[in-house]
Amino acid sequence: MQAITIKFKDKLIPVMNFTHKRSHMELLSSKLTELEYNFEFRRKLKMISMIEIIGDVAIFKYNDGTKLYLEVS
Repeated sequence: MQAITIKFKDKLIPVMNFTHKRSHMELLSSKLTELEYNFEFRRKLKMISMIEIIGDVAIFKYNDGTKLYLEVS
């Protein structure tokens, strides 16, 4: 398992990559760049505690235990 941090709008977010594939991290980065100007997504991202990548899905985990699933493929 790889533990990496990514920076999005001055916030460091830990990413657990269970697939061990660099391509999934690159896909996640490009998806975050795509959603950079989406105000609703940026508002939700402020409360994220960590991101897990499992297969082609990124799971954004919030502090209160809820999750947001984002397909990165």
